[in-house]
Amino acid sequence: MWYAGIDWADDHHDVVVIDAAGKRVTSLRVPHTAEGLAKLVAFLLGLGDVRDYPEHLACIIETNHGLLISGLLEAGVAVYPVNPKTVDRHRNPAGAKTDAIDAYLLARTGRSDLADLRRLQPDSPLIAEVKLLTRDQDSLIQSQTRLVNQLTACLKAYYPGAVTLFGKLHQPTTLVFLQAFPTLQAGQAAAVEQIGEVLQAAGHSHATSKAHEVWQQLHQPQLVASAEVTRAKSRLMLALVGQLAVLLPQIAAYDEEIGRLFLLHADSKVFASLPRAKKRLAPRLLAEWGDDRGRYAAVASIQALAGTSPVPYASGKFSLVHRRHACSKPLRNALQQFAWQSTQKEPWALAYYHRKRDEGKSHSMAVRALANQWVRIIFALWRKHAAYDATIFLAAQQAHGARAA
Repeated sequence: MWYAGIDWADDHHDVVVIDAAGKRVTSLRVPHTAEGLAKLVAFLLGLGDVRDYPEHLACIIETNHGLLISGLLEAGVAVYPVNPKTVDRHRNPAGAKTDAIDAYLLARTGRSDLADLRRLQPDSPLIAEVKLLTRDQDSLIQSQTRLVNQLTACLKAYYPGAVTLFGKLHQPTTLVFLQAFPTLQAGQAAAVEQIGEVLQAAGHSHATSKAHEVWQQLHQPQLVASAEVTRAKSRLMLALVGQLAVLLPQIAAYDEEIGRLFLLHADSKVFASLPRAKKRLAPRLLAEWGDDRGRYAAVASIQALAGTSPVPYASGKFSLVHRRHACSKPLRNALQQFAWQSTQKEPWALAYYHRKRDEGKSHSMAVRALANQWVRIIFALWRKHAAYDATIFLAAQQAHGARAA
């Protein structure tokens, strides 16, 4: 058996190989280029009898995605991702750290802990694409949030009345209005008809009535900034609005493509049936959960991956339970958002949440506990390829309670 530790970086990768006895056999550094990755694959497959028996090689690396991982998986190399903190525990007391040392420590980790590591199995192409799209959209949504926060602060500095003119700052109507009337003075100088025309062009469903409402609000007593502040901040406002005007349609386009791909998957009926999962959460749950039925040995595996199951800590007379830090953050976020949304529709979910709050749990702890219960339900549905049915679930819950009694 051969154990190859790979310390990856943006521009190069270090590899150290040890044998079953723990003896250092060879090492290599390759650049992060097409030629470098091809050289790395040839190097790994050239170890002993690995070309004929690929299961005799285990590659241990501190990531589970990227072009390096894709290249190794396509070549049929067994890849075992580990948490970077795992390697830190093997570092010597002096704390020496180089790329070559890290690669060696990764190889040692593979040799000693391989039975506890999970071999990386690639997602199906459809799941992989939906996962990339949802994660990229989340990054765009975070950018949108930052821009909206900046826009809010900017308007409060010179045009505070504009913040409350419409329901949301990041809706098309608001952005078009701000571009047409970038200052309080411009808004107050406009006639009701002008405001109505702008709102109508922006697609507002009740442009005329809304125009009268906006005109009246603008002519209420207002805080007025100095001329120099108004000139400077209105320029920043237009820059922020311009960025949001470009970003919002892109986020909507992501929704459309994610929804299209989601419906192509056979498991979409399972996740679409979840209460209030809607168009955003259902695809994220499917993408992060995956479709490989052999990936999770039991429901506890995915509860740990999602970070919903608590972690006990005890030493002597001291003991506590804390939340799991090492987990899939995107899956955890999607499950906890879904769990909270489910309380708006499922009476049992709301009752469970309140029961946890009555026990002294914080909001986040109660939601996480509820998410842990939902993982059990989703896991059963996913294994059976079945849609969620509240009546069936409640009947099973009552039957279980009767048997327990």
